[in-house]
Amino acid sequence: MTLLCLGLLMGCAGLQKQVPDPVPEIMPGILTGYLSEDAQLNSLKIVPPPPAEGSAALALDEEISRKGLALRDTLRWDMATKDAEVLFPGTAGTFECALGIPVTESDTPFLYMLLRRTLADAGLSSSAAKKKYKRPRPFMVNQQPTCTPDDEDYLKKDGSYPSGHTTYGWAWALILAEIAPDRAEAILARGRAYGESRIICNAHWNSDVAEGRTMGAAVVARLHTDQKFLADLEMAKKEYSQARAKGLQPSGDCQAEADALAGGSLR
Repeated sequence: MTLLCLGLLMGCAGLQKQVPDPVPEIMPGILTGYLSEDAQLNSLKIVPPPPAEGSAALALDEEISRKGLALRDTLRWDMATKDAEVLFPGTAGTFECALGIPVTESDTPFLYMLLRRTLADAGLSSSAAKKKYKRPRPFMVNQQPTCTPDDEDYLKKDGSYPSGHTTYGWAWALILAEIAPDRAEAILARGRAYGESRIICNAHWNSDVAEGRTMGAAVVARLHTDQKFLADLEMAKKEYSQARAKGLQPSGDCQAEADALAGGSLR
């Protein structure tokens, strides 16, 4: 009987789900990233200055901004409002429809942790250029509201260039495309739309978003030199395969998301 009980206990232990080690916060709701301070990227050394007054690039920014404003009170506007959410668990579902599985702390703990930690790595990478250029955001210029009016006082103090949301959104898209190569096209399209949501929200210019993608890609390249990131990435790949095998489905309304994307192009 003792041997039987011991065998059962060992069997249960073998089936116990692995979870990532806890990580401290660097600020409320934001976990410590993978990259040390020395390994973090400096956006001032990567992106050029924002478009100058009177330039063709600025004219393009203004044209695309007007197209974004025209989408106010549409399904795409509603989607952009949701995309503005930064903190977890609210933002965990952003890529669920593109990925084809739920992303939760219980179902995919390593993937969930991977997204939370890389949020910090990507967000910190854009700060130097934001502080240097202090570019005014579109709503400060056109005097039209954003999709997150409660955030506007903060946004006025936080430079527009490059887009922090786009930086970590594109970083997430690249990471998820590596985790789920069979869904890469849908994931990357969703990542592109995530950045465009910042234009539709009247919070960023097109060039902010474009250079945010540059920074997001740079961060992912640097993350691939970090052994802990690579280990968690491999665990996230296994979780993705297991979730697909179990037939787990996204928790959000994927048809509504598709309808919003189909009716809200900036091009």
